Amino acid sequence: MAWALKLPLADEVIESGLVQDFDASLSGIGQELGAGAYSMSDVLALPIFKQEESSLPPDNENKILPFQYVLCAATSPAVKLHDETLTYLNQGQSYEIRMLDNRKLGELPEINGKLVKSIFRVVFHDRRLQYTEHQQLEGWRWNRPGDRILDIDIPMSVGIIDPRANPTQLNTVEFLWDPAKRTSVFIQVHCISTEFTMRKHGGEKGVPFRVQIDTFKENENGEYTEHLHSASCQIKVFKPKGADRKQKTDREKMEKRTPHEKEKYQPSYETTILTECSPWPEITYVNNSPSPGFNSSHSSFSLGEGMVRPRLTIYVCQESLQLREQQQQQQQQQQKHEDGDSNGTFFVYHAIYLEELTAVELTEKIAQLFSISPCQISQIYKQGPTGIHVLISDEMIQNFQEEACFILDTMKETNDSYHIILK
Repeated sequence: MAWALKLPLADEVIESGLVQDFDASLSGIGQELGAGAYSMSDVLALPIFKQEESSLPPDNENKILPFQYVLCAATSPAVKLHDETLTYLNQGQSYEIRMLDNRKLGELPEINGKLVKSIFRVVFHDRRLQYTEHQQLEGWRWNRPGDRILDIDIPMSVGIIDPRANPTQLNTVEFLWDPAKRTSVFIQVHCISTEFTMRKHGGEKGVPFRVQIDTFKENENGEYTEHLHSASCQIKVFKPKGADRKQKTDREKMEKRTPHEKEKYQPSYETTILTECSPWPEITYVNNSPSPGFNSSHSSFSLGEGMVRPRLTIYVCQESLQLREQQQQQQQQQQKHEDGDSNGTFFVYHAIYLEELTAVELTEKIAQLFSISPCQISQIYKQGPTGIHVLISDEMIQNFQEEACFILDTMKETNDSYHIILK
């Protein structure tokens, strides 16, 4: 097969990876990875519903895929047979993904001598997080201003052409490449799995992500819209060197198991073969000339039909007593020296999208903004007439006006718990 000659990857590693790939292809994981709840490609976009069923054909086990993507990182040995592989990555470390041409002779002749486009995404694996994806990423953007979730290490990469990263799409990168030439892209994932964990037990159990690659060929208009192949794998991301420690821990645990117990688990492979999956759904590709390069005005993605608006949108501003005191002191000092404008300070508001219209949902969304567990919020009050505090109820939320604005004030109690007041 052509792909075996593309890169100096050991034959036994490729073969073991292929066997692993074929064994896992019918394990039912397509229901999880098939087409996520809604696109993470645009942090500010509204969600679209998750496609429940995989579009993979039933005879996929014997299917030869046109491309093979190999992540050069070892799989965990603590994964049961017929479960999907799990690969641990270190935050910010560059990992090679080898793009291999796996076509049979005469297959897809229309791309011979031409470039194809691949789009890389880091998305949530858990369905629970897929449904709250927009809020999760808004919270991440707020806590990590200026950072990206996914980057390409361009100096280390080989064979990629016109790499692009839109500033509003923190989890997506794309590039062109020639299947006939050696192509390796080095990616860096900057978010860690515990950043999206409810910290009920210290946040030590991080959530899994997916690395998904979608590859397209040109249409008659020179736009890369015709889907060729998609594949993905499950990953967890740790703080630097944490992935190595976790891999070692898993290996030591497996060594302590009996031979009979070990038979229920997969061996650890030196590389991770991405498994075929459904293409990322409901995305239209526009304004996509072959060589736009990096630029902030490039708009590759727009949501297609199927957008679902939240039932209620409110805007909140995080204000603390300390911040208010600092502002008052600054204003007093300014007024002493000059007759300045005391209204020069402004606050940045953040959108909260409510779908269930319950106090529990509001508590979870506010906890995400503060990067705390919902369990740490004792009560939420709304400031009423004459400054009284009215306990928030489901019925009260259902009567909030659309796009109502609130100042969030916090009253800290003992044991790291808080009262939240909506003003």
